[in-house]
Amino acid sequence: MKTYKLSIIILLIGLATSCKSARTVAATGEISDNISAKQLIKENAKQDAKFKTLQARVKIDYTQDLQEQGYTVNLRIEKDKTIWINATLGLARAMITPDKVRFYDRINNQYFEGDYTLLSNLLGVELNFKKVQSLLLGESLFNLKDGKYIASTNDTSYILQPKEQTALLELFLLLNPSHFKMDSQQLLQPLKKRFLQVDYLAYQDIDKEILPKDIKIMAIENNEEIIIAMEYKSVSLNEEVRFPFKIPSGFKEIILADAQ
Repeated sequence: MKTYKLSIIILLIGLATSCKSARTVAATGEISDNISAKQLIKENAKQDAKFKTLQARVKIDYTQDLQEQGYTVNLRIEKDKTIWINATLGLARAMITPDKVRFYDRINNQYFEGDYTLLSNLLGVELNFKKVQSLLLGESLFNLKDGKYIASTNDTSYILQPKEQTALLELFLLLNPSHFKMDSQQLLQPLKKRFLQVDYLAYQDIDKEILPKDIKIMAIENNEEIIIAMEYKSVSLNEEVRFPFKIPSGFKEIILADAQ
């Protein structure tokens, strides 16, 4: 996997929420065999994030080819409008809006500016701003009200899956019985040999909102595997935020042909 691909994945997936006064949510809910898919979707929707802005420092450790590296990034979000990420010492910066993705990398002196095609190619899932934001907040990548789902259980979670899975994409969503946020999102594309699993290992209560605390991501394409672990610190909600972004002069543009 090319360096810029890894950099973008780290920046974009290494986002979630925490709070200086946060309280870890205990997973004490009991599973009911009688709950329907419709009820699960309704309860899950009640937990959608309601904050206006978020700021955080996020510690990210990732492993590729048995080599582990660490980053710390600053994250700012204006919900439904902007996601801004700045790596330590300004080595990389990204700004994502509903109509544009921008990113630059000072290590390799390169940048990208365009639509969501590049991100969709990287993760193997058609993405837009809403999906990226939802992934980072422990919410479903897909609008559950748009499809037909069936419900089942395992020992610790409720499981939602489309009533009819396809050869192009198999989807499994595991919901926490305590608060109905995601325990895990698992997307398999057998024909393209791609697999993405996002596990939400712990949640916390921040100003009466249930938001992720620890996340683990595993992305596999052919024989390449990346594992990312995140720890979220020093987060504040609903404060004024700024989104400075300017591509440095002399950087080489990343073109879509290189991403495929």
